Amino acid sequence: MRNPARWAATLGLTATAVCGPLIGTAQAAPATTPASLYAPSALVFTIGHGESAAGVTPERAVTLSCAPTPSGTHPDAVGACLELRGANGNLEAIESRTGVWCTRQYDPVVVRVSGVWQGEYVDYERTFSNECVKNSYGTSVFAF
Repeated sequence: MRNPARWAATLGLTATAVCGPLIGTAQAAPATTPASLYAPSALVFTIGHGESAAGVTPERAVTLSCAPTPSGTHPDAVGACLELRGANGNLEAIESRTGVWCTRQYDPVVVRVSGVWQGEYVDYERTFSNECVKNSYGTSVFAF
């Protein structure tokens, strides 16, 4: 005759070995699924004084991540992400605000942006005539 206790223990261990990994996978899937729904959007903004980025040492840098939620060291991450979404990530499309008065002092400021916007590589550079002019473009993207 067979030993019913040994048979029950073997069946229980086999069920645990087969079904145990499935339980862990079912619990891990919801935690990883939402993050995979968002294309990466993470940018690094640098600023320095000079004519072009080639000869300029960055004086300040901020980070901006817009997916799944706005974050980073940018002083207005929420506003910058909203502005970038409105421009479909096209930094060239961000225009100067009307009614902003700046001096004509020529003290060139170079802004460089690199990273990824909704899965697409971004490499942007622009020279503004001074810091006031830079801050007049858009409402928050370049205000750092």
